[in-house]
Parts: sequence; C-alpha cells; structure tokens
Amino acid sequence: MLQEADKIKARAHITPEDVVKGNPRLNFAFVANLFNTYPALDLPTEQVPEPGVVIEETREEKTYRNFINSLGLEPHVNYLYSDLCDGLIILQLYDIIRPTTVDWSKIYKTFNAIKERFQKLSNCNFAVDYAKEPLRFKMTGIGGADILEGNKTLTLGLVWQIMRAYTLSILQKLAKSSTPIADKDIINWANEKLKSANKTTFLTNFQDQSLSDSMLICDLIDAIKPGSIQYNLLKTSGTPEAKMDNALYAISMARKIGARVYALPDDIVEAKQKMLLTVFACLMASDMNVGKN
Repeated sequence: MLQEADKIKARAHITPEDVVKGNPRLNFAFVANLFNTYPALDLPTEQVPEPGVVIEETREEKTYRNFINSLGLEPHVNYLYSDLCDGLIILQLYDIIRPTTVDWSKIYKTFNAIKERFQKLSNCNFAVDYAKEPLRFKMTGIGGADILEGNKTLTLGLVWQIMRAYTLSILQKLAKSSTPIADKDIINWANEKLKSANKTTFLTNFQDQSLSDSMLICDLIDAIKPGSIQYNLLKTSGTPEAKMDNALYAISMARKIGARVYALPDDIVEAKQKMLLTVFACLMASDMNVGKN
C-alpha cells in the first residue's frame, strides 16, 4: 500500500509498522495527506459491492456472466456491471466475433489514477461506436456513459446482442457462408432435421409457448444423435415440475452431444424467446460440427 502511495507522491511520514499497529494519529495524517494531495476526486462509477456483502444475481445476469467466462477472457467476470464498466471485456468479445477488427491502439488497457474516468469513458464510447458499425447492433438510447456507470437495462441489452452475434458468427463460420445466419435459417434447419428423423414435432418460431415442455428440443437432440434421448424419462403431465425436469434433461443431453448451451432450465420452462434462440443455434452448431467430423 505504501509503495503505491509513493508512486503518487502521497506517502507522508508513516511506516508499515505504524499501519499494522493501527497508530491513529499517523493513520489519520496519512489519509489527510491523501485528501490534500488529491482533493475533489470523482465519485466511483463502478457498482462495487462492499466487503462481506452478497450480491444477488438475476438469472439473466448469471447466464450472461457464465457466457462471457466460458470464453476464457481476462479478467474473470465476477460482477457483470462493475467488471464491464471499463469497456475492455466488451471489446475482447467484439474481437472474438470479428477477429483483428478492433483497433487496440485506440484503447486504454491500463488506467492513470487521475485520468481513469476519462480513459474508461473513452473505451466505452469506442465500444458503443463499434457496436453500431460494423456490428450493426440496435443501440438506441445507449452511450458510453451508460456502460461506465453500470446502467443495468442498457448493459444487459448490449451483452444480449453480443451473445447472439457470437452464436450466429459460429454458425456462419461452420456453414462457410458469406452472409449472416438469420433466425429463419435456424428454424428451417431445425424442421428439416426433425423431418429427416421422422419426428412429428415442428418449430414455428422462438415465441412458441409449447416449447416449454422441452419435447421438441429433445426430438431435435435425438435427430442430431439418434438414440441419445431416453423418451421414457420425459414427463408429459405438463405440470411446472414436469417441465422443469424435462428442461434439465434436455440441457444436460444437449451439452452431452457437444452443444455449448448457455440457457438455464427456467429459460426453457418460461419459453424465453431470446434464450430459446441460443439453444437452437447451439444445437445447429453442434450438428454442423458432427457433419464436419
């Protein structure tokens, strides 16, 4: 701590022993010197939890955080908003979606204590501009300051679009296509796969509430890898408990055949359109990988 204070010329007359022993006068003098050396600092923008405080995480936040961490980025994301507020994780995600297109020479990778807010805001502004072009995300009403300040709604909206773009970019690479994969392409693939395996289920769209029982998803998994689904384990009563058991089984089997599913069982039971899209996209990617091998 005192070495860091030396770097900013704010150590004053205090030794490590004084700190450890809790000398009140010297500790007070040290803090007062910090204040006198750097008065009027900006309020912190990060939503950093206090020590010992357990942060409650929504299902959506957990899903997005797990998705980001599955890609092996540094640093590890523990709290979505504070860990994304400097723009660096977001820009690394862009670099995975479109390799070598982020101009890192314009990005601050480390921060000066005095200019930290300005530097982080610059990164966040760059992230917003890049999302608009070339990624063409829907960015109405979002600015770099919203990411910096941890605006939950707008940050979640951006991360969802990143996850969707990443998943579709994997499909595009596997398909060796020059055009982006659209929702209708995934739906058409699913129905062709189901038909080829003599399944009677049919996918109309990702808003279909009937998907909540996981039957169609299990049919699709079985079509990708015949014999993988034990249909006697599926429950047809339609109760919330039965749907949850089916969803747990479906996600487990999807991952078993190699699909990197980020959705949680609740997302299927509640027929969450956004997350169902990722489930089918991941299954499609798995099928393409099987075809390549």
